[in-house]
Amino acid sequence: MELHVNIEFNELLNMIRQLPAVQIEQIKADANEKAINTKPVDEKSEFQEFLLWGPVMSDDQYHDYLENRQQLIKWRSK
Repeated sequence: MELHVNIEFNELLNMIRQLPAVQIEQIKADANEKAINTKPVDEKSEFQEFLLWGPVMSDDQYHDYLENRQQLIKWRSK
């Protein structure tokens, strides 16, 4: 079973502040443990790096591609 609740960040903080100190420490420890095990957002995967170093089309090449595409569409519709 899964439950999704939309809670604003400030509301969540207020709820956490109402917890006993022991539970707040547990939340801090668990959050720190999860943060250590996650990859920073800035790091790119090997596949993302591969895609970023791939060939790119110049504006002229893209314009030529669009013209060729239009010509093929006309040719097929005849």
